[in-house]
Amino acid sequence: MVQIKEVKTRKERKQFVEFPLALYKGNDYFVPPLYGDEMNVFKKNYVYHEQAEDVYYLAYRDGKVVGRISGILQKVANEKWHQKQVRFTRFDSIDDQEVATALLNAVEEWARQKGMEEVVGPLGFSDMEREGLLIEGFDQLCTFEEQYNYPYYQKLIENCGYGKDVDWLEHQLRAPKEGFDPRYRKISDMMLKKLDLHFAESRSTRQFINKYADAVFKIWDETYDQIYGTVPVTPALKKALVSQFKLIINKRYLRALFDSKGNIVAFGVLFPNITAAVRPSGGRLTLPCIFRILHAVRHPKVVDLGVIGVADEYKNHGLSAAMLVSLGDALQGEIEHAETNLNLEHNIPIQNAWKYFDAIQNKRRRCFIKRIA
Repeated sequence: MVQIKEVKTRKERKQFVEFPLALYKGNDYFVPPLYGDEMNVFKKNYVYHEQAEDVYYLAYRDGKVVGRISGILQKVANEKWHQKQVRFTRFDSIDDQEVATALLNAVEEWARQKGMEEVVGPLGFSDMEREGLLIEGFDQLCTFEEQYNYPYYQKLIENCGYGKDVDWLEHQLRAPKEGFDPRYRKISDMMLKKLDLHFAESRSTRQFINKYADAVFKIWDETYDQIYGTVPVTPALKKALVSQFKLIINKRYLRALFDSKGNIVAFGVLFPNITAAVRPSGGRLTLPCIFRILHAVRHPKVVDLGVIGVADEYKNHGLSAAMLVSLGDALQGEIEHAETNLNLEHNIPIQNAWKYFDAIQNKRRRCFIKRIA
């Protein structure tokens, strides 16, 4: 018999965070999130609690944890998208339908109590959290930004009445062996000249963040405003993201376009891939883990595509293409390849952009939906 308990105590919080570490022990493709970040979600002052409610459940059988799940009532997202949804996230289970059904039923009942009509997921508090269930690419190492799961998860979720809402594709990118088509680069250069835009580098990552963070987040919001599941970046979230990313951004993989007045109009960033750095410690920031992260930041072999943003007034002018050419140049030298992370399958412009690289689609993720009222 499966028992579902809402997470309340310190012991239960620890069990919730550590369950996937045990479930995926020895798995070659699983990459844990940072342990401290996962524990932070239980704090009253957690950055997303100003715009959302959440709940956490554990599944037990014979006193042993066999599954977990979280439910999120993202109020800002519901208001923005005119929906009445609860999101489920951090779903992990042994291969047992009874366990999965009990966990999802718990979130569905919580959603009904909140007056909601649908449950969707896996989705986090925002699109800057891990999202989507892996349904293709189980033999691929997960990036630090996304979650690995076993193939049986899809069956467990679909057997509970969930269907596809949207898919994301992921690609491995390599710079073309012969370099980018000179015609493509020429067109990009001509476009920048016509718009009187130029690339510029800062002396340091810290200088760039201190000077342009507010402008970058404004462009970020403008670029992703209509992307599935997104919510505006709040001042508190800006502060948290700056604190989180400033240690892992290498200015060599940061690109920024400026107008003639020195205003930033577009940016792109590649994150050094830190999967190998965090795996040995289970995501705990031990001293050896910190040293491994710092080494990965300085000497990355793989990079993850983070964000490309273009200001509203420059949309439909081809700036994304210019950013991709510039970021593609960063794939030369010691970099083996880049991982794109999630791109919506119906985002045709971004899918078409990968044709300029040696690209391989290596993963697919899915968000599921179920109507409960």
